[in-house]
Amino acid sequence: MKRKASAVWQGGLQDGKGSISTDSGVLKDTQYSFSTRFENGIGTNPEELIAAAHAGCFSMALSAELGKANLKAERIATTAAVTLDKSDGGFAITAVHLDLTAKIPGADKAAFDAATAAAKSGCPRSSKADPSARAGRNARRVPRRHFRRQGDAR
Repeated sequence: MKRKASAVWQGGLQDGKGSISTDSGVLKDTQYSFSTRFENGIGTNPEELIAAAHAGCFSMALSAELGKANLKAERIATTAAVTLDKSDGGFAITAVHLDLTAKIPGADKAAFDAATAAAKSGCPRSSKADPSARAGRNARRVPRRHFRRQGDAR
């Protein structure tokens, strides 16, 4: 399976601009620039896209690992934070941190911890992360009582 995306850049680094598109059409001429990458400009940037890919990949890998244990999540919410720092040779991703909250009926802490650990190797984005970058993960299983449906008296 191959997935493709493309980028077009016009101009210099700081005064130029670019656009990113994906073959699926989800991103179509989406703006990126120096200000969207290194400041707070409107648009996206490569690190934000890496973070989105990592969060989505890890969530799916966790779902797969839970399935192997005959568990099914009602909700998995993963946020990935990618840190880009200036180094001697330019810029480098120095850390990727995942924050995870999941509601998994029937899962105890041991099952949850085992599934999240296995998901790291099951997610191609996690397993292909730069080995020199620090990796972190905060994982939290939400007890059922914290999720109430409207009208639920418990």
